[in-house]
Amino acid sequence: MEKTGQIEIRISGFRGNLELAPDNYDIREIMVVLENTENLLFPYDKKDRPLLSYKIEEGSVRHIFKTSVQFIIGFNAILGQINSVQNIDFLDQPTAKAIENFQELAVKNDLTFAISTSIAESNALNIDRSTNYIKTQSLWVEAEFYFYGKLTNAGGKDKANIHILTEELGTLRIETPIEFLEKYEENLLYKTFGIRAVGKQHIETGEIDRSTLRFVELIDYQPKYDEDYLRAIRNKAVNSWLNDIDPDKYISEIRGYDA
Repeated sequence: MEKTGQIEIRISGFRGNLELAPDNYDIREIMVVLENTENLLFPYDKKDRPLLSYKIEEGSVRHIFKTSVQFIIGFNAILGQINSVQNIDFLDQPTAKAIENFQELAVKNDLTFAISTSIAESNALNIDRSTNYIKTQSLWVEAEFYFYGKLTNAGGKDKANIHILTEELGTLRIETPIEFLEKYEENLLYKTFGIRAVGKQHIETGEIDRSTLRFVELIDYQPKYDEDYLRAIRNKAVNSWLNDIDPDKYISEIRGYDA
């Protein structure tokens, strides 16, 4: 059986004159914590993540999450690094956004978030009105990307998107105009394509903010055609002008002196 560990997010403050407790904590607030904690632990590829269970306990409001200890160990290291550098610029964008959301709630509602793990001598992160865990926005710029892979999903009721499975980045979700999907007559699913997209990229680390990706163009991508084309070009060169050239003399002429 897989070993598990825990993350605790303790939220303290007041609701009017009453100290915050599960009895005066709204279900919508619980949903916000659930969503953001999933992003803290599993910023990408949530479909294949391990089980993440949850319970709420007294002691102000204690959110207890249990999952694979491997991810708890990794998250504990993240908490230590945040405390060390006192910023979140190094974090993947979904993880940083979750921290930012807790920071905004702390300021807006005068709350304190205390985040820790079940690891022995766990690192801990406190977020309140005095902290400023906001990612430096100036480090992110608009950029253009080309992604190649298999389309695994396309559509959406209100906000349409395309899911493309790439070798290097896993599955990417790219916001796509409904009009494009409506007009595209062929079945896109499980076929290999290229997608030109725009979104935010970190100017120092090169990290892509996956939540900002927007569709620009679908590219018909067939690698074997490219290989055939390159082979034909190479054969044409070998069978024509290369046979009539002395390579050493040609290089000397390019350099500007005789061999």
